[in-house]
Amino acid sequence: MSGRAVLVTASVAAVLVAGCGSAVSGTATWPGATLEKATLAPADFPPGVQYDRIVEQLGQPDNTGSPPSMRSRPEGCANALTNVIAGSAERGPGSAAKYAATYNGTRIVMTVLSWPLDLNKLEAAAVRCAQFETYFDTRSKGIPITTTELPGLSEDALAYQQTMQLMGSASSVYMAFQNVGRYGVFGIAFPTSDPSIAAKASLPQTFLDVFAKQAVKIRNTI
Repeated sequence: MSGRAVLVTASVAAVLVAGCGSAVSGTATWPGATLEKATLAPADFPPGVQYDRIVEQLGQPDNTGSPPSMRSRPEGCANALTNVIAGSAERGPGSAAKYAATYNGTRIVMTVLSWPLDLNKLEAAAVRCAQFETYFDTRSKGIPITTTELPGLSEDALAYQQTMQLMGSASSVYMAFQNVGRYGVFGIAFPTSDPSIAAKASLPQTFLDVFAKQAVKIRNTI
């Protein structure tokens, strides 16, 4: 993922039913309505956390407006996990809810999906890209990146720490993936420093706590 937030715009197709048929009592619940109930809201966070809903541009390709993807050795590792998600994504209104929770210490971006993630492919990509190098120019020296498992979540979740070594300095991002029933959730956390935000965070623990809380809310909603 090369230190970038995963931008996946998911969708479900609306089904239009016409013609004769027997009436069915009850109220229809669209996937978007369920996602809204299953998504953490500002009240679910401690006072002082900056909470923002993220609305993707409909009809735009994934990662529109993001920097161009870096190349890598082995090939495809710079965006390996992103590509797994995008490969099975459903796109359109009502199939994904996305928000950012920013603390003094981290910015967490969480996406709740109305479709499940392919955890086997995500795990295989993480293993294949446990060690790789990224670069813009084949003549330049590669930037080493490691992908390591991150403990602390339930057994049915995947969590990783990706660490980049740049000019002798290490910089990490944290990511996690889980399916809850037929829904999926993935999140990524970046270290940030913003003294204007009262709520403080410690990585990776704050990220793991928020991710676990989001998974529980999905489970209690569906």
